[in-house]
Amino acid sequence: MFSRTDNALHVEDVRLTTIADAVGTPAYVYSQSAIEERYQRLARSLGDAGICYSVKANSNLAILRLMESLGAGFDIVSGGELERVLLAGGDPGRVIFSGVGKSVAEIDFAIKAGIGCFNVESVQELDRLETRARLLSRVAPVSVRVNPDVDAQTHPYISTGLKQNKFGVPEGQALEMYRRAHASDALDVRGIDCHIGSQIEEPAPYIAATDRLFRIVDTLSSEGIDLEHLNLGGGFSIRYRDESDFDLEGFSRDVAARIAARGMTLVIEPGRYLVADAGVLLTRVEYLKPAPDEGYRNFAVVDAAMNDLIRPALYQAWHRVEPVIASSAAPRRWDVVGPVCETGDFLALDRDLALEEDALLAIFGAGAYGMVLASNYNSRSRPPEVLVQGDEFHVVRRRETARDQLAAEGEESCGQEER
Repeated sequence: MFSRTDNALHVEDVRLTTIADAVGTPAYVYSQSAIEERYQRLARSLGDAGICYSVKANSNLAILRLMESLGAGFDIVSGGELERVLLAGGDPGRVIFSGVGKSVAEIDFAIKAGIGCFNVESVQELDRLETRARLLSRVAPVSVRVNPDVDAQTHPYISTGLKQNKFGVPEGQALEMYRRAHASDALDVRGIDCHIGSQIEEPAPYIAATDRLFRIVDTLSSEGIDLEHLNLGGGFSIRYRDESDFDLEGFSRDVAARIAARGMTLVIEPGRYLVADAGVLLTRVEYLKPAPDEGYRNFAVVDAAMNDLIRPALYQAWHRVEPVIASSAAPRRWDVVGPVCETGDFLALDRDLALEEDALLAIFGAGAYGMVLASNYNSRSRPPEVLVQGDEFHVVRRRETARDQLAAEGEESCGQEER
């Protein structure tokens, strides 16, 4: 939903310069139509599968309300995310609670809210869940997260299905947990799940994981323990640079159809796949600092930084960068860097760009793991978020101020005018 018209980048029918003039920079901008189209494509391809949007990808309330209106359930990993889902009007019965470190307070909140399922990641968590459910006179719905030891061939920081990773339990332990949960009057066995990583480009790793989960399903079935759903998590790839688009048709044919043939409901937890391409981070060039001599680098210093978009520093992630208004300046090889006092504060390295000072830049693929990972490092205030629909745009989170930051420390005023 991003296009160039009359030499200027637009999101849907709105010029990005118009948004920058209205809210300043840096700023996150999302296309509602892009999210809707991606969700609808996924729903058409997977039929009766349960789509539970992964809230951690982008937890803005406007995005959650949009997902709820499209028919999504939600995958959460904290009590705070559950609070957001409920405030956005999400059905707690379609919420799945994942994560390795659920606290007593989070478990109690989720049980009382009546969530659809807990993805249990350890024997110790099952102990805590059973105890809390019994104390609350409730029955907690559970699914065991299995670590299938499948290599998704992705970045090590976003690989989650290997035995070296902290997530889930091995097959033998999972079987014992299911037997115990089945025998408990405080637990209700619902399904089985795994999540093997992110940015997975082809169905093969999911096929391997499904085969290993089927082995557990069959063993449990022979013991009279029947599971309703099989949850394969998320991880569908999007194209930042030279990655392949995820083979959704192959996944539907080779994975979803096999699960349906077993009489089980497929559940998936997409996040990045639904929102990443729908967002850009707008930033403005503060200074152009060309190399003074051989061996130096050309730096374009912008007003966004690693505290606004940490993926390049954290994952060595690549994001496409374009000037919003095309320039007639001679292209150079630039490092696009921020003002934070860290050498790792960069947004893009070695980019051939035609730049001028004060140029407005768009950093693409920023709809997922952008604002949710933003921080106040260097006491920088977090940027606003803007949602575009057609020829209208709405600020769905205002720009944070220094006063907002200081309020949590008991200070009402920062001693300077807000900008």
